[in-house]
Amino acid sequence: MEDGISRGALVNQGYVPRILDKLISEDVEDFGAVCIEGPKYCGKTWSGRSLCNSEICLMDSEGAFQSRELARLSPTRALEGAHPRLVDEWQEVPSLWDAVRNMVDRSGKRDTYVLTGSAVPRKERPFHSGVGRIEKVRMRPMTLFESGKSNGSVSLSDLFAGNIPDSPAPSITLDDLCDWVMRGGWPAVQHTELRRAMRLARSYVREVSEDDLSRVDDVARDPQKVSRLLHSLARNAEQATATKTMLRDMTAAGGADALSKETVEDYLQALRRIFVVEEIPGWSPNLRSSVRINRRPKFHFVDPSLPAAVLGATPEKLQGDLNAFGFLFECLCMRDLLVYAEANEARVFYYRDGADLEVDAIVESYDGRWAAIEIKLGHSQADQAAKNLLRLASKMETAGAGAPVFTAVVEGLGQYAYQREDGVLVVPIACLAP
Repeated sequence: MEDGISRGALVNQGYVPRILDKLISEDVEDFGAVCIEGPKYCGKTWSGRSLCNSEICLMDSEGAFQSRELARLSPTRALEGAHPRLVDEWQEVPSLWDAVRNMVDRSGKRDTYVLTGSAVPRKERPFHSGVGRIEKVRMRPMTLFESGKSNGSVSLSDLFAGNIPDSPAPSITLDDLCDWVMRGGWPAVQHTELRRAMRLARSYVREVSEDDLSRVDDVARDPQKVSRLLHSLARNAEQATATKTMLRDMTAAGGADALSKETVEDYLQALRRIFVVEEIPGWSPNLRSSVRINRRPKFHFVDPSLPAAVLGATPEKLQGDLNAFGFLFECLCMRDLLVYAEANEARVFYYRDGADLEVDAIVESYDGRWAAIEIKLGHSQADQAAKNLLRLASKMETAGAGAPVFTAVVEGLGQYAYQREDGVLVVPIACLAP
């Protein structure tokens, strides 16, 4: 036992535990099966192996072709083995989903499974949703806490419990933040040279453009158009962007090529299915008065290294363009907040209303309690961010949404986690944990 989690026989040497391991372990007990979804290379398979005692791998491994054939011919045979059993990249044979659901049902949850998937199949979809039998968990690249860059002195759960932070942050430089943004949270490159880590991100983006987006559902998509869409998303990172804006960007970048709104939306949907891009929904609290709220989602890259690679960023370029750096830093913080929130059974939104009041992140707990967070690269921006947060808190209380549990400025170069005189918290990202 480690942290209350039973380790399986397949655990890899050198495995670094992930924040979601505990939740995954609990879901296996409660539901019988859990599906770990997320982008390629984020560590799904290693997490699954750490909890399982046997496995069947359907992609990118020796014998994968034979395993896929067995699974297609006899899904039940493919699921035979010591439990919990790992079914890696289940979407390669979608009928396995229904087979897992049936096995869990028939055995009364004695047979347990961990599925991993780096894409959501559009063709050959399972007959059953899996509700009550297969719980879904979203895994993302490693957070700063998981990779050892955050000291974890301020946890999101403590903040929701009303605790006031009072702790020093690790000594962080602008060079460090550049490294974290461009390296990203991919487990395989946490201890390599930055030059090599950047090469992996560029390769990832190239694979998405040239192969992954067509392979997900066997629909041919133009790699150049995919590349232009990724560039538009990177240029508008962490902003609520209309389809017409992306269409304009793509058309301008591609010359006279005619593009349709339907093409852009199809490509966006495909990017979501391979978990490269996800939507951050606009927050819509239950208000007694009418406040016009923007419900258009923001498009968020799953890791800051991807938009950095798309834009051809380097540490030197980022430090020469702090505006672009700020948006990529926000992408990093949103990645971490999404992971920390999921571990606390909470969701992440953003807020923008008709009066142009915008707040970067709203974290809402399953019980309806909420917190507002602004993300800033440097400490000098904390005063304006705090004013924004207090304005939102006042507006929501007046409108009937109740007061936030806390408001906080999450910053990159802060030296200390503390509470300001106006009640707003200041939390360096290198202090934050779930």
